[in-house]
Amino acid sequence: MSTEREERPWGSYEVLAEGRSYKVKRIEVKPRQRLSLQTHDHRSEHWVIVSGQGVVTLGEQEFTCQVNDDVNIPAGTKHRIANPADVSLVFIEVQCGSYFGEDDIKRFADDYNRS
Repeated sequence: MSTEREERPWGSYEVLAEGRSYKVKRIEVKPRQRLSLQTHDHRSEHWVIVSGQGVVTLGEQEFTCQVNDDVNIPAGTKHRIANPADVSLVFIEVQCGSYFGEDDIKRFADDYNRS
C-alpha cells in the first residue's frame, strides 16, 4: 500500500494501513493549529503521541498530552486536538469500526470554516 499524504489547513495525514475493520493514520498538526471539534458515528479512535505535545478536548474534559501518551475516543464522543507549540505535533491514530470515510465527521466548531 502506498502512503499518500493528504494536506489539510491544520497539517496533513498519511494512511499507513487499513483493513475491513480498522485504519491507521500518521497525523501531523502544524504549530499553533488545531483540528475541528468533531464526532464520528461509525468509528472509535485511539491516538498515541509520538512527537511534540497537544491539548486534547475529549467530551467536557481538556488535558495536555505528550510523547507516549495515548487517548481513547469512543464513537460519538466530541473530540479535538490542538498544537500549542512552535514545533509540529505528530500522533498515530488507529480507527476501529464499520466505516472510515471522511464524511463520517460531524463538526461542531472549526477554525477553517468547513461544514
